[in-house]
Amino acid sequence: MLRKKKLGELLLAGGSITEKQLEHALSEQKAKGKRLGETLINLGYITERQMLLTLEKQLDIPYIYLTQEDIKEAAIKLVPLFLAERYNIIPIRLEGNSIVVAMNDPTNFYAIDDVRMVSGLDVVPVLATARDISEAIAKHYGVKGRVEKAVSKLQDEHVTATVRDLADTTDNAPIISIVNSLLDQAVQDKASDIHIEPEEKVLRVRFRVDGVLREVISFPKNIQAAILSRIKIMAEMDIAEKRLPQDGRIKLTKQKSEIDIRVSSMPTILGEKIVMRILDKSAMDIKLDDLGFTEKNMALYKDMFDSAYGLVLVTGPTGSGKSTTLYSTLLSINDIEKNIITIEDPVEYRIPGVNQIAINKKAGLTFASALRTILRQDPDIIMVGEVRDKETAEITINAALTGHLVFSTLHTNDAAGAITRLIDMGVEPFLIVSSLRGVIAQRLVRRICPDCKKEYIPAPNSNERLYLGKGPDEPLTLWKGEGCAHCNYTGYKGRMAVHEVMPIFPEMRKLIMGEATGNELFTMARQKGAKTIREDGIIKVMEGKTTIDELIRVSYGGGEE
Repeated sequence: MLRKKKLGELLLAGGSITEKQLEHALSEQKAKGKRLGETLINLGYITERQMLLTLEKQLDIPYIYLTQEDIKEAAIKLVPLFLAERYNIIPIRLEGNSIVVAMNDPTNFYAIDDVRMVSGLDVVPVLATARDISEAIAKHYGVKGRVEKAVSKLQDEHVTATVRDLADTTDNAPIISIVNSLLDQAVQDKASDIHIEPEEKVLRVRFRVDGVLREVISFPKNIQAAILSRIKIMAEMDIAEKRLPQDGRIKLTKQKSEIDIRVSSMPTILGEKIVMRILDKSAMDIKLDDLGFTEKNMALYKDMFDSAYGLVLVTGPTGSGKSTTLYSTLLSINDIEKNIITIEDPVEYRIPGVNQIAINKKAGLTFASALRTILRQDPDIIMVGEVRDKETAEITINAALTGHLVFSTLHTNDAAGAITRLIDMGVEPFLIVSSLRGVIAQRLVRRICPDCKKEYIPAPNSNERLYLGKGPDEPLTLWKGEGCAHCNYTGYKGRMAVHEVMPIFPEMRKLIMGEATGNELFTMARQKGAKTIREDGIIKVMEGKTTIDELIRVSYGGGEE
């Protein structure tokens, strides 16, 4: 048990403050109703670090860096959110019959007594900064605690009134608090999408994090209409229209970062489903060297765009990181001497110094019509969001033939498939041969979490050895994530790309003119050092960057062998 000394006495005994300063702070505290420690810091009499180091010495309580702690879910479950927020404390782990709790003021014996009562365990306090504790509460209690707190306030008779007040700007209304908590948690978890899905008895919420959907929470069915209406109001959509799909946009500022959220609603038999795509502008600080290119693939890719003219294509399914690759490429080659113009649908991220055009089909602004216009704008480099039809393909290729460096995307499984796709669109092979510099195909795999990464030796007859072509007795060490608080117990944190980089070598042009198959084209490219997505992925598995399970998840059949 800690000896019950007051914070002021301890700081006075440690020489951190004077009696006069303490008297002034106590007077201010009484007038404003804030904690003494906070008052002393606000008055400038002491820094938070000085206060914590004094308490560490006076009470023999360790001062910890909370961001480096592995906070256990079992400890979080024993202390309810309202107590954590009331006292600004967070449980860290269990030790026998005790619970270790991070506190900013360990002399607050009301907090210690309350935690002891709700957990049934002795409390072992440790010291941490108020900011670190607040951030840890937001991270580890997250949306569930706040939503449960808000839902508990909602009674059936209040829900109708809440719907009428959904345009309120305060965060006190339960429905508004619920939606704000969802958005906060999604941004914090680095989710790319939020799926809000009506079911028969609940309203389910899922986040897509690192390309994989996971369920976050389910709401009671009786507040479904209020939540969906609140989101539609924020996105400036028509809340009365529930029979037709709608699109909207929400702009937020979170943690000094601008967040753009694209909102799409779709009617289902159980109510409207809403999907929110989160575009974090700070995410576009990714450098080309951070995208996961091997040294060989990076050299091949740079050869493609180092030219003054020609067409470079990036292929892959939706969500494979094509836009990120193109944005990072434009950022790396952007300078004052170049006129860069992009045509996008929609413009996802702003690039300083680049002229970006958003497609507007209702106004008649299509990829093809925009392309015709920008060719009269004296461009050096053009990015076309996607080649979707013969007309766009031909204008894009014409731009590449007339002295412009052009980047674009296609939806094909592999690099060689881009050429056969262009031919299927009706583009003449001789135009492809004359303009195309090269093609990249890519997928995104999750990175192994660095905080819980462990090596292991696969069993002699394991699927891992079979996939890698390794015999039962061959030395083989692989890595995996065991799961921790830093990766939400998934074993993965962040993503990287696996690539198939196929430059158009002179020897390949005859094959293209003869309308060769994709396999024939890539066989020729392989002789020049090109690797398939699977081969590139295996390199990254052997380097301990990702797992075979991830590689299998994003792999495909054609062109892999």
